[in-house]
Amino acid sequence: PGTIYMDGNSLGPLSHDAEEAILAAVQSWKTHGIDGWTQGERPWFWLGEELGAKQADLVGAHPDEVVVTGSTTVNLHALVSTFYRPEGNRRRILADDQNFPSDLYGLKSQIALRGHDPATDLVIVPSRDGRIVEEDDIIASMSDDIAFAWFSAVNYRSGQLFDIERLTREAHARGILIGFDLAHSAGVVPHRLHDWGVDAATWCTYKYLNGGPGAVGALFVHQRHFGTTPALAGWWGYAKDRQFDMSPDFSGATSAGAWQIGTPSVLGAAALHGSLAITAEAGIDVIREVSLDLTGYLIDLVDARLADLGFSVGTPRDPARRGGHIAIEHPDGARLARALKARGVVPDFRPPTTVRFSPVALYTSYADVWDAIEILQDLASTGAHLVFENERGVVA
Repeated sequence: PGTIYMDGNSLGPLSHDAEEAILAAVQSWKTHGIDGWTQGERPWFWLGEELGAKQADLVGAHPDEVVVTGSTTVNLHALVSTFYRPEGNRRRILADDQNFPSDLYGLKSQIALRGHDPATDLVIVPSRDGRIVEEDDIIASMSDDIAFAWFSAVNYRSGQLFDIERLTREAHARGILIGFDLAHSAGVVPHRLHDWGVDAATWCTYKYLNGGPGAVGALFVHQRHFGTTPALAGWWGYAKDRQFDMSPDFSGATSAGAWQIGTPSVLGAAALHGSLAITAEAGIDVIREVSLDLTGYLIDLVDARLADLGFSVGTPRDPARRGGHIAIEHPDGARLARALKARGVVPDFRPPTTVRFSPVALYTSYADVWDAIEILQDLASTGAHLVFENERGVVA
């Protein structure tokens, strides 16, 4: 109450439905104890598969191609360790310089684990302006020494949306497997991962899916890879009907569930039972339509009211090339983000100069967008933001 929340691209807010789902999970634990794995309204044993199936429509997958497990970076390791198969001259991984840093850390470590040098075997496609990576440049870098490619569907800083279908098609035409990080697109941009032939993907559920801080992540594996033994096998990826046989030999599920490693966090996933129901009721296509209207309105207001104050838009203006947040650029970005929070507007800041605004279709109004920009204009025009340090906080 009294807050204009523009940070759903970083952490979605708590809904009544999600809160009730969390309390229900606690009550199930209290009532059933160990039997909660197979008893109660929502038995925990099938938690990953059940919640994965509920996200399948959001990413254009078959229900058995999605499972809720791990976290984005842990899932990246599970997927890349399986699908990055260096052999002979084809041993390099392709990424871009705007990829989320944790993804780059993971890719470098996977290369090093194979005994190769990340300095030479991680090929980085540079952006031309420090914000936008051209797909033509990525495709031109898909040489015959690339074994695997990994990109973020939506750039975490600029909000650029890649054409996943095109990149997947071009990669496969060159014998390259390809995966995507959907952290900034799942729940706000419709995807068709199965039809596009994407090999693998992962995403978090605490941004546009509103699963709560640190909520369990999700991953996608295309059906054609079912039967592949995960490189990082664990007991929760075992075939469900025989999991408690406790065999010393791994026999994976014939689904994305095979890429589960350890026991799921029941309480860490509980909110999704409520939050996903809200997303499903609204529908991902409607969410996308409203999101584009809101971000388009935001861009128009920045142009009309803030351009003369040194602000610019760092996000592609073409609706087909942007996700759910807008990068507002200003040299005083860090102190402006602090000043906005002091005035009841919650954005976030990403170095060096980006203030991210994410008007989310499920809970942001056009009046919220107008009011947020009006407050930002007032801060910049009066210099009221100058009393704040131009440095990011611990969590920007």
